[in-house]
Amino acid sequence: MQSSLLPDDSGAPRLRAWEPDKWPLADGWSPVVERFFLSAEGQRLARFIRDRLAAGAVVYPPHPLRALELTPPANVHAVIVGQDPYHGPGQAEGLAFSVAPGVKLPPSLRNIFKELHREAPGSTPANGSLLGWAKRGVLLLNTSLTVEEGAAGSHAKQGWEVLTDALLAEVAAKASPCVYMLWGAHAQAKAPLIEQAARLHGREALVLQANHPSPLSASRPPAPFIGCGHFSIARDWLTARGFPGIF
Repeated sequence: MQSSLLPDDSGAPRLRAWEPDKWPLADGWSPVVERFFLSAEGQRLARFIRDRLAAGAVVYPPHPLRALELTPPANVHAVIVGQDPYHGPGQAEGLAFSVAPGVKLPPSLRNIFKELHREAPGSTPANGSLLGWAKRGVLLLNTSLTVEEGAAGSHAKQGWEVLTDALLAEVAAKASPCVYMLWGAHAQAKAPLIEQAARLHGREALVLQANHPSPLSASRPPAPFIGCGHFSIARDWLTARGFPGIF
């Protein structure tokens, strides 16, 4: 896997090669992931990213499927859906909204921590890493799993959404109870898929929706992120069902 983890010229790790067979996955994800990469959409995505890398594009993160490495499907009891990875050097680490320790907090993550502190003072992580959440059963999944440096949304609608839809459907069909936090239009578009799969398979699902935590929308109507209370709602709902301490 070393060839995918070399730093870029700034010293930040970046994706160097399209090598999905070398990206580790936790038990349970392989059937969904392998089915996607063998599909026409998966092959189209592979060609697109190989072409962009060959053209010299700087692509983040170094391990696009890291969320699936850290959080096995059997452990998932909360899902936070983001849009696409951070596009600055050293920011994206394969977990939605998370950055490595020592990296300056991006504005969206600052607002997430602001809301978390408002709801439960003292519960904010010590740094920008949400690794602890991932290990406790929070699937931190963007809708698109790669991005080019300085170009938000640059890999949207290239095929990743087909995989992330399949992953969300898999979780909704099997995880119970599970809270889904959908922040922003890209994430909210997944609500019907999640609700239908959970209902079809008799799973307990709580779908929470709000604006994206970006400063551009966090305080705006119709569903401001700031003040949404999602962490308290999720914590109380999961605790009542025997799953305390997720957040």
